[in-house]
Amino acid sequence: MPDTPPTADIKPAATILLLRDVPAFEVLMVKRHHQIDFASGALVFPGGKSHAGDHDRNWEVHTVGWEAYDANQRGLRIAAIREVFEEAGILLARRRDGQPMSGEACPMAVRQAVDAGTMRFIDVVSRLDAYLDLDALTVFARWITPPLTPKRFDTWFYAVTAPAEQLAACDGRETVDAEWIAPAEALRLAAAGERKVIFPTRMNLQLLAEASGAQDAVARAAARRLVTVQPKIEQRANGRVLTLPPDAGYGAVAEPLENVM
Repeated sequence: MPDTPPTADIKPAATILLLRDVPAFEVLMVKRHHQIDFASGALVFPGGKSHAGDHDRNWEVHTVGWEAYDANQRGLRIAAIREVFEEAGILLARRRDGQPMSGEACPMAVRQAVDAGTMRFIDVVSRLDAYLDLDALTVFARWITPPLTPKRFDTWFYAVTAPAEQLAACDGRETVDAEWIAPAEALRLAAAGERKVIFPTRMNLQLLAEASGAQDAVARAAARRLVTVQPKIEQRANGRVLTLPPDAGYGAVAEPLENVM
């Protein structure tokens, strides 16, 4: 496949690493529908492109932590929360009394309407008298897609401890399965060919697997210096490889290009 010019449009996106410790240290992953044009059939973290509605100034009265972030981070965090709501039914929000949401946040029909754009996410949150918890998200990583494919993304990954009282359920459209899985187990399944896991997801699973639990993973992310990952293609003796910045936290990576296509 020919390289796409570096000037290809790069779209902002946000992804959630939803973590829990009971019954074990696990992360929520969803399986992409096989008809989706990006990462079809792959096991991924919930996430997607940022939409215009994520940057609505009216979110100020429907969020916790609004003043702590600039306009870009507010929109990205709202996008991440919206995506995990649409794809897995988890709403990272608090009620008026400060307590986290519990039970099923909304019926599937409401999630599907938000996903289809026939219902605004801000209206759903307002009717629930809820406040999106922007402070619950900790930056885990930032990746910019290399010029390999026609679609490129500037993706922010956020780590967050999952609300204990909410259940995850896939949306049946973009995702066909939702499962809690130990990071090391997801890596094992990928290595065995039992799951399709794309390169950025695999790298972040490896980073996640270094933690002893959900709180440790979040603490490590908070303490880590953020280095934007912009993979580069290098020609080596054995062929072309994809390399990552050595100070990004992933160690020395030289992935054969055929493994990431």
